[in-house]
Amino acid sequence: QVQLVQSGGGSVQPGGSLRLDCAVSGGRINNYHVGWFRQFPGKEREFAAGFRRSNSNPFYADSVKGRFTLSRDVAKNTVTLQMNSLNSEDTAVYFCGASRSLYYSDPTSYAYWGKGTLVTVST
Repeated sequence: QVQLVQSGGGSVQPGGSLRLDCAVSGGRINNYHVGWFRQFPGKEREFAAGFRRSNSNPFYADSVKGRFTLSRDVAKNTVTLQMNSLNSEDTAVYFCGASRSLYYSDPTSYAYWGKGTLVTVST
């Protein structure tokens, strides 16, 4: 059984930075799509950044491109999202997910999820 444990996040002022870590057990991250999604109040979960299965190049949503950086440590089986230049529109619950389906950016295709981490950007 694949399990994902999230850590990091919290509150920051606009322009600040936060980091989210996702530790995966029960499967190797390079055998799964592993991505970060975020969910705004009253909205569906949406893709923010992720790695495709067996591909070391990260992919980003346009809304975070240039501000967020995704990295992974295959040896430690972890994926990290570094979030810079945060603004109030980044306030959301962030989820780490893993999938073996075809569609790396479709949250409905993800079978495994972390518990979610609230990221709040405000003055």
